[in-house]
Amino acid sequence: MTSSANIYVDDGSYNKLLSYLMGLDQPQLEEFKICLQSSQLLLGNFQQIPWANLKAIDPTNLLCLLSEYFSERQIWEVTLSIFDNMNLTSQCTEVRAMMNELAQTQGSQDPSQEEPEVPEEEKDHRRRYRERMKAKILMMWDNIPWPEDHIYLRNVTEKEHEGLKSLLYPNRTGAQPQTIVLEGLAGVGKTTLAMKVVLHWAEGFLFHQRFSYVFFISCHKVRDMKDTTLAGLLSWDWPDSQAPIEALMSRPESLLFVIDGFEEMDVPSTLDESPPCKDWYQQLPVNRILFYLLKKELVPLATLLITTKEYRTTDLKKLLLNPWFVQIVGFTEGDREEYFIRYFGDQNKAKKILHWVRKNESLFHFCSAPMVCWTVCSCLKRQMARNPHFQLSTQTTTSLYVYFFSSLLDTAEVSLSDQSWPDQWRALCSLAAEGMWFWKFTFAKKDLKHRHLEAPVIGSLLRLNILRKVSDCEDCVTFTHQSFQVFLGAMFYVLRGVRGSIGGPPKHQEMKVLLNDALADTNFYWNQMALFFFGLLKRNLAEELEDTLRCKMSPRTTDELLEWADELESYDLVSSCFEFLHFFECLYETREENFVRQILSHLLEADVDIFGSLQLQVSSFCLKHCQRLSKLRLSVSSAIPQTELTFNLETLETRPHFKIRQWQDVCSVFSNGNLTELDFSNSKLNAFSMKKLCYELRNPRCKLQKLTCKSITPVRILKELVLVLYGNHRLTHLNLSSNNLGIPVSTMIFKTLRHSACNIQYLWLWFCQLGTSSCKYLSDALLKNKSLTHLNLRKNNLRDEGVKFLCKALSHPDCSLQNLDLSDCSFTAEGCQELANALQHNCNMKILDIGSNDIQDDGVKHLCEVLKHPKCALNTLGLEKCNLTPACCQYLSSVLRSSKSLFNLNLLGNDLEPRGVSTLWKALKKSTCKLQKLGLEKELYNIVKGELEELQERGSFLRVKCKWDFNDLEDKWWW
Repeated sequence: MTSSANIYVDDGSYNKLLSYLMGLDQPQLEEFKICLQSSQLLLGNFQQIPWANLKAIDPTNLLCLLSEYFSERQIWEVTLSIFDNMNLTSQCTEVRAMMNELAQTQGSQDPSQEEPEVPEEEKDHRRRYRERMKAKILMMWDNIPWPEDHIYLRNVTEKEHEGLKSLLYPNRTGAQPQTIVLEGLAGVGKTTLAMKVVLHWAEGFLFHQRFSYVFFISCHKVRDMKDTTLAGLLSWDWPDSQAPIEALMSRPESLLFVIDGFEEMDVPSTLDESPPCKDWYQQLPVNRILFYLLKKELVPLATLLITTKEYRTTDLKKLLLNPWFVQIVGFTEGDREEYFIRYFGDQNKAKKILHWVRKNESLFHFCSAPMVCWTVCSCLKRQMARNPHFQLSTQTTTSLYVYFFSSLLDTAEVSLSDQSWPDQWRALCSLAAEGMWFWKFTFAKKDLKHRHLEAPVIGSLLRLNILRKVSDCEDCVTFTHQSFQVFLGAMFYVLRGVRGSIGGPPKHQEMKVLLNDALADTNFYWNQMALFFFGLLKRNLAEELEDTLRCKMSPRTTDELLEWADELESYDLVSSCFEFLHFFECLYETREENFVRQILSHLLEADVDIFGSLQLQVSSFCLKHCQRLSKLRLSVSSAIPQTELTFNLETLETRPHFKIRQWQDVCSVFSNGNLTELDFSNSKLNAFSMKKLCYELRNPRCKLQKLTCKSITPVRILKELVLVLYGNHRLTHLNLSSNNLGIPVSTMIFKTLRHSACNIQYLWLWFCQLGTSSCKYLSDALLKNKSLTHLNLRKNNLRDEGVKFLCKALSHPDCSLQNLDLSDCSFTAEGCQELANALQHNCNMKILDIGSNDIQDDGVKHLCEVLKHPKCALNTLGLEKCNLTPACCQYLSSVLRSSKSLFNLNLLGNDLEPRGVSTLWKALKKSTCKLQKLGLEKELYNIVKGELEELQERGSFLRVKCKWDFNDLEDKWWW
């Protein structure tokens, strides 16, 4: 973002300049932009603006862009120069007069002072409105409760001041952003930043020349308002209850709407069907008024500053016009470290605690919010004071929140009977859960009354900073941080009771829907709710809550979870985007191995990316218990140590490295006795970790049949894998595509294929950088190997000579290959001649794809000669993008009339022309033609569409495909 701290254009001057630019029609505006590229018209020594910044800009943003490059006087001079060049005589006269007037009146005026051109009445309106907004924001600020021991890291610094400026001045492309979105997690400072924008404008520090009026609209405050108009909504904060609407409408480009908390807005289902609204006085529901503002139908020239939690960003993008998103990250790592050190007052202790928090990635991520930092610090401090033998290593995110709430409530003074507590806690947790379902985070008095929450409980929760009052909404409360609501919402599903939180299905059914949604969604808060739910199943935590809250946990929760897991067997979890890693993280949060073993006994397939320490940790904990897992995709990029032992400098002891143990647990699933398919493509492994993996693959209990290893780094570690092929009769499918195998690795593979104990039937070697020399070793292997039936060599630079080597093996009658892909292998008609010669002696080959090779008509001619042979068994031929012309159709027609085996022919991507298709069609209509599937360009298909339909009515099986899919064909699993 670029800062525009020194930009100043007087409002009166700004209005005049803008009126001249907006008075240009579209061709004139484009000519004006082009003239800005002329150094002569820029008076020689002015800086030239990049065309990329100019080409799509409107008049308002153009003026802001000019302000970034030129002083006020220079803007007038450039404008006059360009208008003169465009022969705009009347405008030139007006500009000269305006420049003379400015020279006389402006003098050495201080840019920070109020402009003299604004009428006194208007100045008074602005002054009183600014005073009102300043008082409102300061009152909101004062009403935000913070815990007494919370640490404040900073006030408004110069750096923050510059950051605020950068939001609403031209961005890095030079264009003025008119819609800015502040997105981020709960509690990281989005609303705070938005409030500071309003406050600094009201105090006259920032933006007062850019915006005449700034409106702060809180979504949670207006969501329950009665129908109103935009004029009525803007009068809400007006000192005299009636805003000067006509004055606002006359200068819409000088208005800024700050819309806070978009996540609390409900998107009307009929929004797209409703007619556009431009009337400031049209009576509408408030949410519709806000949506018309967001869509720039109402006040299109105004600037919008919107805050939202990141999970609503997708919905927001659908509404906004050219939005500029700004990620608000909250506390940086340095901020978090400073907070912990200042809170504990002991640098060594703080750093040890912070080291542990960093290892808990989800908790550390949560700590970007100041309130979560306080929650973690205050909880740990209390536990350390209460228990001198307290161990950090045994803590989980859930346990921290359990002990946080229990330690607060243990000392709370609430005048309630023991009989009332369980009902009150269930009511609070039900309120939290319902809010999560409907994205409601602010609760009115009627919501609390509906749940029968008693005043003493509410008062106690406010004093304990579990709840807080909402500063701009009377009698409204919210959870002090959204993580509190998430935690209590999760607790609702482990408490006794059968009634759901939303009044519909019973609780256990609601819980199943929650888990299905949370584990098929990347929404951070749903994910966290599921994590807390599983974490609360830990026995000692349940007992802690029962003692403190005096309410019982449901004894059926575990059984209900096992029922849910049983239902998972019937789903295709991989294609439904099930979040396996988050599921594993939730199970790891329980630390209950017997329960985890039971629930994972229902898991039949998994898709896991191990890209960090947490992912390795949770995967090792869970995969070793997946005893029925039959399919696994495992991508590993987390660093795994190359040595098995590690030396502890503090204890001077040597012990096995914990990451090595974790990797061994991951690999143990390969020999669970049920795993038949493993894909660990896109993995980065070292030789040591690969040896551990291969050790399990050689285990007698390993039943692996299909192994895929695409894009492995570094490639040399595949040598370890090749050794697994020796003597492994079960492994029948091997895919090593997208690896630069080179001569050493490819030679090892081909030598292994020659071994009598190798039982590979499918080999997927596409795009492996194989060349002519590799084909010699492969040909030798094919002569010896009796099991290989499917070979894919697509996208390898084999050339004619390489194909010639392969054909030496293919020409042997006992060659076992049935399916061969040589597409995009850089050979010509000469290679086709070799293939034709080989096929004369080979009765096993069923499928041959030679598409994307420059074989031309001569190559097809060679193949057609052998295809007409009665002993030729080829049933599928791929000739896509082979530079064929209508001339080849004569050869193909001859084959189609006589071949009894050819059922599938792909001719897509060839310029056969209508006459070529006509030639083919004569053969296709013959009763002797057995073809069932023909790949043809759409425009050529349209020529014969009518005749094809007639053929099909007479019983023909022929189908024409304008897009070829080899997956339709038998045994083409690797295409």
